[in-house]
Amino acid sequence: MKNATFRQLKVFTEVARHLSFARAAETLHLTPPAVTMQIKELEKHVGLPLFERNGRQVALTTVGEYMLVYARKVLATLKDAEDAAARLQRLEVGTLTIGMVSTAKYFLPRLLAEFQREHEGIEIKLAVSNREQLVKMLQGNEVDIAIMGRPPTELATRAEPFAAHPHVFVAPTDHPLLKFDHPTLEAMQAYGFIVRERGSGTRAAMEKFFERSRMEPRVMMEMASNETIKQSVMAGMGLSFLSLHTMGLELEHQLIAVLDVEGTPIVRAWNVVHTLSKLLSPAAEAFRYFMLERAEQYLAEKYGRFLRLDG
Repeated sequence: MKNATFRQLKVFTEVARHLSFARAAETLHLTPPAVTMQIKELEKHVGLPLFERNGRQVALTTVGEYMLVYARKVLATLKDAEDAAARLQRLEVGTLTIGMVSTAKYFLPRLLAEFQREHEGIEIKLAVSNREQLVKMLQGNEVDIAIMGRPPTELATRAEPFAAHPHVFVAPTDHPLLKFDHPTLEAMQAYGFIVRERGSGTRAAMEKFFERSRMEPRVMMEMASNETIKQSVMAGMGLSFLSLHTMGLELEHQLIAVLDVEGTPIVRAWNVVHTLSKLLSPAAEAFRYFMLERAEQYLAEKYGRFLRLDG
């Protein structure tokens, strides 16, 4: 392994993350043959195959799983060294890797565009996952900072709330429950729900709300995509429970309706999170400060009007 390059390790970890040579090539702005060549070179250094290939399907070998642990440690150590050098120079330069739960993709890119205009020397990389996967990324030092709802309890982290995060029940615009000013949870039990997958913060918030009322929703479908859930609700396939921040366009154009259920909206908090063991680079500190200073006003201006419900 002593002749392996950092480039080969980076390519290896990206292929392992996506389990796809093509997607890794896209992420790294390389061609698929270039990715394949780097992996073959690394496998020569290791002396054993790192991946099993079956057509387009790719899986890590046992050796690959072991090597992935060490490759991530090496790359994380290098990143820490780069951050330390930047701190010594007090420069806002380099790469900033931001992890975010999928729900944050509806507002974070606009804030990032503004941040990047003010900090042109910083290259930003985004990693989008559900909450469970994002916690693993924090633990593996794969992201510098994370934007998420409920912060992890299983890690030593610094979690700072930067904005309110309302969750609401939604229905198609012609649903019978819209005839009621404040429908009850009991009234909703007659209808099926389309819900986020287990491991997502949205699913956890919904289940906690129902548990407090000692009731269970009638789950018809489980999906990992907010977009697919919204389309299904608009098509009349069921009710759902979603972050208000995922539905700006649909609410503005009256394509989906918020049910003013008793006890809602459920207001959680958006947090900017990093592990306590990580010394933030000047770039990461600048982003953290930016979110704490700017994000709340942006979200209030964009989504606040949708909570002014009749009745």
